[in-house]
Amino acid sequence: MTFSIHGLAVARGIAIGRAVLVASSRVDVAHYFIRPDQVASEIERLRKARDEVVDELQRLQKDMPKDAPHELVALLDVHLMLLQDVELTSGVRLWIEERLYNAEWALTSQLEIIARQFDEMEDPYLRERKADMEQVAERVLHCLKGTGSLVIQAKRPARPQQELQLGDTMDVPLVLVAHDLSPADMLQFKQSVFAGFVTDVGGKTSHTAIVARSLDIPAVVGARSASQLVKQDDWVIIDGDAGVVIVDPSPIILADYGFKQRQGDLERERLARLRHTPAVTLDGQKIELIANIEMPEDTAAAITAGAVGVGLFRSEFLFMGRQGNLPGEDEQYEAYRRAVDGMNGLPVTIRTVDVGADKPLDEARHDAAHLNPALGLRAIRWSLADPAMFLTQLRAILRAAAHGKVNLLVPMLAHGSEIRQTLALIDQARQDLDRRGAAYGPVRLGAMIEIPAAALSVRMFLKYFDFLSIGTNDLIQYTLAIDRADESVAHLYDPLHPAVLRLVADTIAECVKQGKGVSVCGEMAGDVSMTRLLLGLGLRSFSMHPSQVLAVKHQVLRSDTAKLALWAEKVLASDEPASLMPATR
Repeated sequence: MTFSIHGLAVARGIAIGRAVLVASSRVDVAHYFIRPDQVASEIERLRKARDEVVDELQRLQKDMPKDAPHELVALLDVHLMLLQDVELTSGVRLWIEERLYNAEWALTSQLEIIARQFDEMEDPYLRERKADMEQVAERVLHCLKGTGSLVIQAKRPARPQQELQLGDTMDVPLVLVAHDLSPADMLQFKQSVFAGFVTDVGGKTSHTAIVARSLDIPAVVGARSASQLVKQDDWVIIDGDAGVVIVDPSPIILADYGFKQRQGDLERERLARLRHTPAVTLDGQKIELIANIEMPEDTAAAITAGAVGVGLFRSEFLFMGRQGNLPGEDEQYEAYRRAVDGMNGLPVTIRTVDVGADKPLDEARHDAAHLNPALGLRAIRWSLADPAMFLTQLRAILRAAAHGKVNLLVPMLAHGSEIRQTLALIDQARQDLDRRGAAYGPVRLGAMIEIPAAALSVRMFLKYFDFLSIGTNDLIQYTLAIDRADESVAHLYDPLHPAVLRLVADTIAECVKQGKGVSVCGEMAGDVSMTRLLLGLGLRSFSMHPSQVLAVKHQVLRSDTAKLALWAEKVLASDEPASLMPATR
């Protein structure tokens, strides 16, 4: 039966494919593809984890107190039997061999299938055995993770599903359905076969959404119970324009969305012709369109899109998922150097590590003790609290600057004392390199304007920095007191709020007045519905994901900044700016 799930549209386009569910578990399950030559070793890794659980259960049986309830003894027998279950073991092997899933992902996928089979059983006792299967699987997952087995509570019952035929889906697109995906998780899917994805949680500017746009695939977030309503291998349509997910579509609906998908492909082909066209407005204003990247390899996409530099290298992605083992100076230097080399002489702006809130380094640093991490020890605050770590990064960036044009960008500054501490540490990093006789190059220094206090202190900032970069995502979040990752208040997140526009406009105006560079590197920069307004406010540098460059360039080429400036003043003066915004074609 066809039904639809509504969420938030965060990455445009249409995706049609079979659903791949990422199980939501108490265990942090890794999901990634393996190479064909790794299949045997992955199956062996799974076997060892299963044997470890078997040994543990057998030890428990051996050491069982004489007065232990006989039900407990029987339960251990059931768990041992389930570990040897042919359907579980052979099914997991198929996921590894046919889909090239890693062992953890294969196990959770097969668990999903078996759990729904248990739900269909008429015998209440047999239905209850689903909880035993889930406990067994999660014991194995803990062993695969290397954390040892734990007692796991039964998960909420899943909906029934017919048995999945693995071989049927190898030649069709796949769409990812999950409760949530962290930025580090999303990076695992950068080179994957997924045509789109859906998550239960998230807002339009959560980092899940940002990375979705970086993948240049349709995505819907904040879809609430999608991961429980959608079954493994269901046909799914993701409408990234409307924020709708259609499950089990009828042939008529499939045909309609297939046509829309082809229209979108044609539009992308038309935009591709603009790659080598200079970004110049109708009245002759040159506009700088630069790229946001997460990893050095992303520079290839920036060059392909015609970006004239990197306006934001999010260096925190080098730090994530390291389990406390942070990258050293040489590792960081090599990453930054590859980015500089990849841009072929074009400038690269490297932002110092910005972790915290929705970008925790690992579970150890992101726990319940931090009640509001968005307002806590994050970004430059974290760096200044760990000078050794910060100096390591600063030295790596300075060394990379010997290979090309590098700008150094500092996030989340608000206080003059923070600015002075940061500049002192940059000087110390230079002195460290001088003492070692290490080569390094000059850097232009910039600051992120993403806190209202910084926007209101822009004149002070311009005394110290060569350029400013407006991070609209956090600026909107902090100005409106909206958690941008919370779908329950996502409707209040408004880039056109008068207060937000005034802070952006005043920052741009002061930079223009003082002859200092200014760019917008938040999601507003890549939103084509905002391009003309930002041009009218005086912005001449837009930093966005490479996939958004050509669409923004299309708007630039059709714009007259002189006329837009008059209109932008009216928008700024309005209590309802959105009512004055024209539709984007």
